Amino acid sequence: MSPAAGKVALVTGAGSGIGAAIAERLAHEGFRVAVNDLSAEASARTADAIVANGGVAAPFAADVSSEAAVEDMIEAASARFGGIDLLVNNAGHGHQAAFLDISLAEFERMFAVHVRGTFLMIRAVLPAMLERGEGVIVNIASQLGQVGGVELVHYAGAKGAIIAMTKSLAREVSTRGVRVNAIAPGPINTPLVEALSDDWKKAKAAALPLGRFGEPREVAGAVAFLASPDGALFVGQTLGPNSGDVML
Repeated sequence: MSPAAGKVALVTGAGSGIGAAIAERLAHEGFRVAVNDLSAEASARTADAIVANGGVAAPFAADVSSEAAVEDMIEAASARFGGIDLLVNNAGHGHQAAFLDISLAEFERMFAVHVRGTFLMIRAVLPAMLERGEGVIVNIASQLGQVGGVELVHYAGAKGAIIAMTKSLAREVSTRGVRVNAIAPGPINTPLVEALSDDWKKAKAAALPLGRFGEPREVAGAVAFLASPDGALFVGQTLGPNSGDVML
């Protein structure tokens, strides 16, 4: 029997792309999956796909940047499945613009989804994890949070904040049984990356040592590893499935 059998994972932003791949992989590993997305239709689509393949999942639509919405979602997911054993903070927001063209509203929305959303989700599930003395949190960042990106100052800044939050929280709670790590993917073939300019995508692919963008399933594999007993020694780390863009 899989070590994950019967455990509960909650994946935010799981209606498509990386999030959907993570939810599907975790279900395959034996997790019961609470599938979150801003879109009720998208979250239901991923949950239905998991169930159709023999897994256990249910959709929970919510805006992770809303304190009330997060609290309601955690209450509903816990009532459906029980306590959350694994939280994957994947919900994201994409926007590309030169620095002087970024409006305050766009800057604030970027940080609201990525940074406030990550904070609110962790705050909602952490007390129960600490009480049980076990739990895993995986925050999806980006290699742009490590090296920066042209016309992506707000996005890179938010992802860099997630990496710093991951390290700090890991130092705070690891001795109490909760492991916290991050994953910083490089460009992955998702709707978010597809929305970037063709010139950016062409130049970026040419600069990657691997010569190609990644696939969502390749990031999902890293999450499954961190959630498994094989990842037990990983604390406060940032794994980099990034086609060689960042080498640490």
